[in-house]
Amino acid sequence: MEESSKTYVKPTSVLPTEEFNETDMLLYWNKYAERLGQKGLKIMESILLINDPVLDGTKITYELPNEGSKLDFESQVNGLLGYLKGHLHNHDITIEVIVNEEVQMKRSYNDQDRYNRLLEINPNIELLRSTFGLDLHT
Repeated sequence: MEESSKTYVKPTSVLPTEEFNETDMLLYWNKYAERLGQKGLKIMESILLINDPVLDGTKITYELPNEGSKLDFESQVNGLLGYLKGHLHNHDITIEVIVNEEVQMKRSYNDQDRYNRLLEINPNIELLRSTFGLDLHT
């Protein structure tokens, strides 16, 4: 009887903190936005696509054009954060939201513009695309 009354304490595991780069972060950010759109959450999808997030270490800074979009974003940020932490294997990721009323729509809306943006971040993407004969259509 005494053994069954002992409390079992689950050993705490160390959460992963693998390194990742801005290209990887942008890829999963966009995939998450696309998933939201497929679920019918078009407003949140468009908020995620307003601008490109900027990575500094494990902190992601995201500029939004007004307080309303910031409130909408913050209401859904835990899902995004969990998705990024899981897919990038790093649980130190944080997201900081900045409201900049003067921010312009810097976000690209077609595949070529997105490809050009990723190419700016990592020129090796062109080598990958040409090596495997990839095109920009999904």
